[in-house]
Amino acid sequence: MSVVDKIVSVRLEDDKDALVILDQTLLPNEVKYLELKSKEAIFEAIKKLRVRGAPAIGIAAAFGVYLCTKHVETDDYDEFKQAFTEVMEYLASSRPTAVNLFWALNRMERKLDSVKGLGIAEIKNCLRQEAWAIREEDANVCKAIGEYGLSLLKPGMGLLTHCNAGTIATAQYGTALAPFHLGQERGYQFKAYVDETRPLLQGARLTAWELKESNVDVTLVCDNMVSLLMRNGFIDACLVGCDRIAANGDFANKIGTSTLAVVANHYGVPVYVFGPTSTIDMKCESGDDIVIELRDESEISELWYEKRMAPVGIKAYNPAFDVTSHELVTAIITEKGIIKPPFDKSLAKIMTREMKHVKKDVE
Repeated sequence: MSVVDKIVSVRLEDDKDALVILDQTLLPNEVKYLELKSKEAIFEAIKKLRVRGAPAIGIAAAFGVYLCTKHVETDDYDEFKQAFTEVMEYLASSRPTAVNLFWALNRMERKLDSVKGLGIAEIKNCLRQEAWAIREEDANVCKAIGEYGLSLLKPGMGLLTHCNAGTIATAQYGTALAPFHLGQERGYQFKAYVDETRPLLQGARLTAWELKESNVDVTLVCDNMVSLLMRNGFIDACLVGCDRIAANGDFANKIGTSTLAVVANHYGVPVYVFGPTSTIDMKCESGDDIVIELRDESEISELWYEKRMAPVGIKAYNPAFDVTSHELVTAIITEKGIIKPPFDKSLAKIMTREMKHVKKDVE
């Protein structure tokens, strides 16, 4: 049994009034689930990366905004909407870069607006159903992304990945890791090269653990080894996730992704970006418009060491993400298909179709 079948990183336990998450900060040494029962606890879990990965954050936010308004005692829609909005805006402030967070919360708000004429009890039930729909749709989306991604790959390939875009970051299968899991199920025998992904080590702690649990052939490397790997011919393709894709194809992902893409471009190694259409932000013209989250300096100087490993008093710069230029991207893989350059045209085309589909569903 692979990790895809064993691990559910985010789930709702309605009878306990709890959002249950896999605490990813404890991996790989401990597999522990947390029961979150307040907006403060959910905010902290998202902010501190106990739950992480763009789709998983969106799912957590959707379940969270439902849970935190579940026991609002009022029969007045406007009062309920005000309570909902307060929770929504609070959770939205937890992480500024991952577009799925805002996408999921906005979708929950649209559902609330669409059922305004119902009683409050019925409205709450509709919100619960919508949150579950977001979770189930993500599982289907990830499977589709994996199938499209697998079509670009051949058995036995050496594949480099960065950060964690796997089943623990989504409802199931993952985005950039979906082809690894599907390939393993079908005997592709990929050779996975996982970089550590400093400073939070999502590659070393999470991706290496997840792929090992699925019996994939995994080799861990330091971030600064990728050039040598490509020079030696070990890497046939780079598979990375994304937290936000701009209208021109620039995308934000975990810090270090841009470096990897630049090196891959130098050696002629394709760079495949995996993400659901919910990560595509057509209001964001280019990567210059993406707000980059700055995290605590101690993550660089202290977090993973028994003793501080940098002089006291020096400054540290710790951006959580960087932006990779669309010029370095070979293709963007979504649940709707494989998107190729020129991205400004191909993204606009696929998102126009997506918006027509959403509008039809709402009507």
